[in-house]
Amino acid sequence: MSAEGFMSPGEFAMDADVIIDRRRLRRRASFWRAVAFVVFAVAVVAIVAATTGLGLDGKVRREQVARIAVDGFIDTRPKAAELIAEAAEAKAVKAIIVRIDSPGGAAVGGEALYRAIREAADEKPVVAVIDGLGASAAYMTAIAADHVVARQSAITGSIGVIFQFPHFEDLMDKIGVKYSEVKSAPLKAEPSLFEEPSPEALAMIQTVVDDTFDWFVGLVAERRNLDDFQARRLADGRIVTGRQALEAKLIDTIGGEPEARAWLASQKDISEDIPAVDWKDSEIPFASFASESAARIARLLGADPGLIPAAKALLPKRLLVDGLLMVWQAPTPVRNDR
Repeated sequence: MSAEGFMSPGEFAMDADVIIDRRRLRRRASFWRAVAFVVFAVAVVAIVAATTGLGLDGKVRREQVARIAVDGFIDTRPKAAELIAEAAEAKAVKAIIVRIDSPGGAAVGGEALYRAIREAADEKPVVAVIDGLGASAAYMTAIAADHVVARQSAITGSIGVIFQFPHFEDLMDKIGVKYSEVKSAPLKAEPSLFEEPSPEALAMIQTVVDDTFDWFVGLVAERRNLDDFQARRLADGRIVTGRQALEAKLIDTIGGEPEARAWLASQKDISEDIPAVDWKDSEIPFASFASESAARIARLLGADPGLIPAAKALLPKRLLVDGLLMVWQAPTPVRNDR
């Protein structure tokens, strides 16, 4: 820099070269960062493809047996039903294993799973494996398969239908909340959460329960090759172990996934060397009229609406379902170390 504070031509040219070099280095760094990102993305895609059998277009490419879980409470729109339908359409999927560990749930959810499995069975073999619990709507799901396997100590059965609903008229009287309604007919919107159900309302619900029960028993008789008397004798709501279920012809084999694969190999010529791949979906939407009614009650009481989701999480899911239930609920374990 000159004494007057200005750059000489040589100094200006040197600084310009430095700036150009820095820009060149930045461009190179950006280029290699982009290359590294692409390589990383390709590696991730390759790992996913290797572990799931998916091609770059998202379609199943590798020969496999799809393993689909039916776990926990079955809601009205079980995602497993969609997965079963997708697996049935995938050409690389040679068979489907439905692993069940569920007490049952919504009747319409069990129906959706049953129909999804029966439609899938038109395309490829389906085996149900009851790992720990496969009762009520979960048992309905299992019998839709071509072959049913259960652990010796698994809980299954509980063939039946239940309609549950809370009503809060005593609570509302205590806190001074009044409820009125005008409707077109006495049975409209019955049962109500805010009034004790009338005998006519209970009789109406009983006919709905009986009709669905007859349908369920018919499915059991058809799928398990039982006559109506045998099916109804087993449909008193009782639960049975896997061993008892085998004796009653409610299942086909004692065991787990190895027995399911052995059956596929011996009866459907599907090699046990074909890998089993887990099909999963993490989205679990849930909403119901009952939960919204509970929300309305909370608002009437002046509760913070922001607390409603937390309150819903504390309620048993069976109380948040609109409609009939096919569920066996195990009792809460009691600790005996206290």
